[in-house]
Amino acid sequence: MPVPPPDHPPLARRQPWPLSAARPVATPLQASVVYAARDPDALDDHYEGRAPGYSYAREGHPNADVLAAMIDTMEGAEGGFVTGSGMAAVSAVMLGALRAGDHVLGGDQLYGRSLRMLSQDLPRLGIAASLADPTDIGAVAAAIRPETRMILVEVVSNPTLRLADMDGIARLARERGILLVVDNTFTTPRGYRPFDHGADIVVHSVTKLLAGHADATLGYVAVRDADLRAEVRAAAVTWGLTPSPFDCWLAERGLYSFDLRYDRATETAARLADLLAGTPGVLRVNYPTRADHPDRGRAAALLGGRGGNMLGFEVAGGRAAANALTRAMPRVAFAPTLGDIATTLSHPASSSHRGLTDAARAAIGISEGYFRVSVGVEPFEVLAAEFCTGIAAARAATP
Repeated sequence: MPVPPPDHPPLARRQPWPLSAARPVATPLQASVVYAARDPDALDDHYEGRAPGYSYAREGHPNADVLAAMIDTMEGAEGGFVTGSGMAAVSAVMLGALRAGDHVLGGDQLYGRSLRMLSQDLPRLGIAASLADPTDIGAVAAAIRPETRMILVEVVSNPTLRLADMDGIARLARERGILLVVDNTFTTPRGYRPFDHGADIVVHSVTKLLAGHADATLGYVAVRDADLRAEVRAAAVTWGLTPSPFDCWLAERGLYSFDLRYDRATETAARLADLLAGTPGVLRVNYPTRADHPDRGRAAALLGGRGGNMLGFEVAGGRAAANALTRAMPRVAFAPTLGDIATTLSHPASSSHRGLTDAARAAIGISEGYFRVSVGVEPFEVLAAEFCTGIAAARAATP
């Protein structure tokens, strides 16, 4: 192999970042995995808390900290941090706050992977788990054990949109010395701020409504107690629940339009729920502020009278009708997610809750004809036409 001439070194020394008299308007994307320190003393100062900064991206990076600070402001939190996904956020909490012999009590309508974690994964680590109906404070109280360390709930359940008795659960957790963890993904801090109502830990799937464009996979954790916060964050670092700088950068961009997106989608969702409720072939509609919702009074108290952008509805006819409906609605993405800027349609029986038995799904109100809708920012008229077409197709496919 020829040797390069002396005036053309094979490796160029990395150059310092160019200085500027003006700062960038958009947050710079910092993709570096490692950060060079001046000397070992400087590295000691960083690791021992005497100097701010970064050393290795698994332990933190600027784009994650910028995003976390923004969500902290929204949630009324401090010291929150970003993880690689919503389930990474839940995992960090479980790994950092629980020990073998502890018991965690979950709401019985959590996101499907959260249910799996409680029922299958935590028991392998020696952590017991059970479920209770969070809308029934008596059921929650009866399910608490002497070794219960944590209660995990969603304010609005996924996917049937029931409202947990948050005031009762917070009071019970406080009286019994139990950590209250709230997954605020559905409600968002625009709809509900758990720390204002007694929560100890708040988690988000930032992937969903906060980022809002179906192009970033992230989670968020905030812990009220500083010592416990350090344990949960250490677990996230140790287990490698690291967020991508690029995804953090994308999510930051999404947050700037969050209020506008959320308000527009919430207004449209309420109108769409009323339309669906009056459409032949729809058996039921779940939307928190409708008069026929079983938790309407609680929704008014917890959510300030606004139902959010999520709704559910059921059609007759089982899987054949479900297939016909989705095929007839090409302008609404059939996808197992929520929170995109455009409306998405989800079928829990074949996606988020496919791991449950038919009986278990039926017990919480999920049938083959049940759909969850994450309403986006499209004009109402466009969505109305699309859903009416889909429901008509479902009716035609019903024997």
